[in-house]
Amino acid sequence: MGFFANLKHKRAQKDARKQFELEQANWDADHALLEKMETVFTNASNGIDSVQNFLVNEKGEVVLFSAPAIFHETRRGPSQFVGGSSGVSIPVVAGIRFRVGAMRGTSLPGADSQADLDQGNVIVTTTRILFVGPMYTKEWEFSKLLGASALNDDSDYIFNVSNRQKSSGVRVEAHQGAEFNRVLALAITAAEAGVGAVLAELKNIRKQLTTSKPMLELPSPPA
Repeated sequence: MGFFANLKHKRAQKDARKQFELEQANWDADHALLEKMETVFTNASNGIDSVQNFLVNEKGEVVLFSAPAIFHETRRGPSQFVGGSSGVSIPVVAGIRFRVGAMRGTSLPGADSQADLDQGNVIVTTTRILFVGPMYTKEWEFSKLLGASALNDDSDYIFNVSNRQKSSGVRVEAHQGAEFNRVLALAITAAEAGVGAVLAELKNIRKQLTTSKPMLELPSPPA
C-alpha cells in the first residue's frame, strides 16, 4: 500500500471512529433517558411520585417531573400611529403666522408575542401541567389541551387550551429540554390510554434501542 493510499485509509478510519463516538454518545443519552422514563412510569403505576414536590395531588394524580422554568404568555405590543398632518396658517401680527394643525391617520394595534412573566417551577403529572411562581400560577389540563408546540431545542413550549384565549407556556433549561419533551408526551398518552399503555410502549422502545446500538466498522485497507 502506497504512502497516499495509507494516508487516505488512516483518515477514513479516523472519520469512522469519530462518527461512531458521536452515535454512541447519542445512543447512551437515549438509553439513560429511557431508563429514567421506565422508572418514572413504573412508579406512577404504583401511585408513587417520582420527584419531591409541594403539590396537593388530586385523586389518582401522580407527579412525574419538576424543574425550574420561565412562564410566558401572549401579550400585545404598544399601538402605533400611522398617518400625517394637515392644517392652515393664520396671520397673527405682521410677519408672524400661527399654524393650526390636525393629525389624521390610523392607530394600528401592536403585534402579539410571547412575553416572559414569571420564574418558578413547572410540574408534569399524569393529568396536567402546572407552573407555580411567586406572581403567577397556571394550569394546563390534558383533557382541555388543544395543542402543544416545542421551539428551539425542545426547551420552549406553547400550550393551547380550550378554555383560554391566550396561548401560554413554559421554557425550561436547555439541558432538561429532551427529558421534559419525553415525559410530557408520555404523560399525555397515559392520560388518554393509561399508564399500562405507556409501559408497553417503553418496552417496545427498549427492543428497538437494543437492536440499533451502534457498532464500530472500520474501512478495510485497500488491496
